[in-house]
Amino acid sequence: MIFLENNSLKVRINLKGAELSSVFNKLSGVEHLWQADPSVWAFHAPNLFPIVGSCLNNELLINGNKYPIKRHGFARHSQFELIDQSATQAKFQIKYSEASLEQYPYKFAFEILYKLDESKISISYQVRNLDNQIIHFSLGAHPAFNIPFNSEELMSDYYIEFSEDESLEKHLLNKDGYFTGLTQAVPLDTRKLQLDPDLFKSDALVFKELNSREVRLKSHKSNHYISVSFPDFTSLGIWAPMGAPFVCIEPWLGYADHEGEQKEFKLKEGVISLEEFGEFAADFNIEIH
Repeated sequence: MIFLENNSLKVRINLKGAELSSVFNKLSGVEHLWQADPSVWAFHAPNLFPIVGSCLNNELLINGNKYPIKRHGFARHSQFELIDQSATQAKFQIKYSEASLEQYPYKFAFEILYKLDESKISISYQVRNLDNQIIHFSLGAHPAFNIPFNSEELMSDYYIEFSEDESLEKHLLNKDGYFTGLTQAVPLDTRKLQLDPDLFKSDALVFKELNSREVRLKSHKSNHYISVSFPDFTSLGIWAPMGAPFVCIEPWLGYADHEGEQKEFKLKEGVISLEEFGEFAADFNIEIH
């Protein structure tokens, strides 16, 4: 377990998955990250690589060959190596291995840097192609934020505010987590998406086209809020299990498969292609206000 701390925040990161597992606000005494009750959802803030969502039959199709891979990829289940640390930042890494090549036949290094700056946590992803061929991947984050922030509020007191005007359409998923090809409008009240348990009764809200690169998790009863900014990510997932006391705000580069349609991985929507020995970086930030 790795700890980072400054005057505002105390943060904990697991080596398994390089997963952020605690964001404790020292000024208010509030734990903002879901504490992974396995009876509800056994993660805190998994890092998604080399896929986002589910592949048909839990398989990647690469150059005509099929490779078994689980939902959201193997990074969240992998033991990372700590390669650099100070009081306020830490960098983690996994590299390809015999086990990874059986699921994902590319040579890579995946690094995650966490850095504290007052009440902000910056998370930087870097993918390095160690192969002598183009590699393909998706990338995403999945932090779960406790709501309400205090015992005097309810989930229904909370909303997500988009930084820009939006005409939102969610892309519908079937019961197995694959896209159906259908969309449905999601109404906003002056950039505000009101939260309630029924919002997620048909799975996550997946927004592929956004003007905003920041959203804010706010309460109607408090000035205390969390912002998530994602300048390098094009899409956003918002999700909670039915009745759970948290909400996930998920910047994505990549998506689940469409039902009944298995494509070559490199041809999938949202997949990133990286030239041989190239590097790719994407950042997002969590800030407590």
